[in-house]
Amino acid sequence: MKVVVGLGSCGIAAGANKVYDLIKEEIESKNLDIDLEKAGCVGSCHLEPIVDFYDENSHLERCIKVSPDKVLELLYKALNNELKEEASLISEEDKKAQNKQVKIATENCGYINPEDINDYISTEGYSGLKKVLSSMTQEDVIEQVKIAGLRGRGGAGCPTWFKWEAAYKEKATPKYIICNADEGDPGAFMDRSILEGDPHRVLEGMIIGGYAIGAKEGIIYVRAEYPLAIKRLKIAIEQARESGYLGKNILNLNFDFDIRIKAGAGAFVCGEETALIASLEGKRGMPRLKPPFPAQKGFWNKPTNINNVETFANVPWIFKHSASDYAKLGSEGSKGTKVFALTGKIKKGGLVEVPMGMPLREIIYDIGGGIKEDKQFKAVQMGGPSGGCIPVELIDTPIDYESVSKAGAIMGSGGMVVIDESACMVEMAKFFLSFTRKESCGKCVHCRLGTKRMLEILERITEGKGLEGDIEKLEQLAIDIQNGSLCQLGITAPNPVLSMIKNFRSEFEAHISEKKCPAHVCKSLITYEINKNCTGCTICARNCPVDAISGVLKGKHEIDKEICIKCGKCYDVCKFEAVTVD
Repeated sequence: MKVVVGLGSCGIAAGANKVYDLIKEEIESKNLDIDLEKAGCVGSCHLEPIVDFYDENSHLERCIKVSPDKVLELLYKALNNELKEEASLISEEDKKAQNKQVKIATENCGYINPEDINDYISTEGYSGLKKVLSSMTQEDVIEQVKIAGLRGRGGAGCPTWFKWEAAYKEKATPKYIICNADEGDPGAFMDRSILEGDPHRVLEGMIIGGYAIGAKEGIIYVRAEYPLAIKRLKIAIEQARESGYLGKNILNLNFDFDIRIKAGAGAFVCGEETALIASLEGKRGMPRLKPPFPAQKGFWNKPTNINNVETFANVPWIFKHSASDYAKLGSEGSKGTKVFALTGKIKKGGLVEVPMGMPLREIIYDIGGGIKEDKQFKAVQMGGPSGGCIPVELIDTPIDYESVSKAGAIMGSGGMVVIDESACMVEMAKFFLSFTRKESCGKCVHCRLGTKRMLEILERITEGKGLEGDIEKLEQLAIDIQNGSLCQLGITAPNPVLSMIKNFRSEFEAHISEKKCPAHVCKSLITYEINKNCTGCTICARNCPVDAISGVLKGKHEIDKEICIKCGKCYDVCKFEAVTVD
């Protein structure tokens, strides 16, 4: 029997390390005939810790939310073929949600041992590389990527073949290929999970890309906050060298290529390719004017190609199968699949990989399980802090580059933050703008000061000090910032504000004109009252942290608004709907 424990960051956070150690100790102490392995995240983060049991016929039984006090019982039930009725088994509903996905970039994540190259090779890993080096020219490789229709998964969706061809045509040497793993969007963890769960796939994609453009060196720029990803990348690179997939004369096919890792300090702006290059060169991570583009003058002013983790993770599949098979997936202008990080007010948070063009409703309800506490869906923020929101009216939007852009958002790297009816969209706009303001490198005056002024207006509005004309000021400032900024951080920073004004203008107007927060979120704009339903049970008074509630047992209570800190505790604990929010 084989036992596989999910040891991605999400699994470890849920206690999977303890589960793994207990199984290991039991195997060693009882000399059990069990192969114990580790894997990355399968995507169902809400079900962690996950333990997979494979019998001698490779039949899989998946157990979810496995606690340390339960794992040994499950282990022996698996050994005795008694798992079939176990309550810990994955539900049919979750199986259906997983079956609606089509996995390419993440197809091995959660199934293979990321620290064992032989597990990757057993899935025909590196077969695409062998095919490329043994039978294809550089032009052939670029043409196949073009036929596949692969677009960059890091943000703007630039055709991958176009960037590769631009670098290939440059005559200067040496050339470089860089993997951008500086994943900085709040709530995004697609790249981290791929690196933790299937690092060899990314290496293979980089080697193929290096061959296509004529590079001899690859660099993975990964944020230092991803220690597990860095650890597994280091193991994978060393194993690839020992097995002849990296280094001199790869596979004895007259191609030299090697990869090194650069741990970045975690600046959001370094996700922009020219800022990333500056950081690699030991400079402050600040963008520069383009052209020249990195394909012309990139790392050390030499031709450089930059793609993100997910883009490279798609490449081996194209050459292991075929470009035409890849192009059959997705929509007309957006081929293949896309990995999304489902976060926010969603029941089943985690990673999903779906064909481009799947409707948003299907992702949220059929795969994500719907909204927490069965509240009403309000919007989804896409594209990270520089993206935009898609409101409930557009929930049937197909998720591809063109449709998402038409809806007023951007695909970005794949963050999908679900927002329910309880959210204040003014507060949400303030939250996302606060992030980009802090992450601005400060080079451009419009970005440095413009985002600060926009944030000041939003803060004033949420404090009940909004003025007539503030919405128009926000819109004008947004245009000025977009026109005056050098890189995409500044150009896109106002997007959440503009998007939320467009789709939820009435909420902004209520904050300004009526001094009311419709969602009852902004503390300065709400008051708590105790109505006639009060039975005098005193539970509100006993739970008030500042003793702002007075009254006698079985008598109506009152809230002292001068003392009240508007924490909402009284509202939460009242069982008689006697506390109201205005």
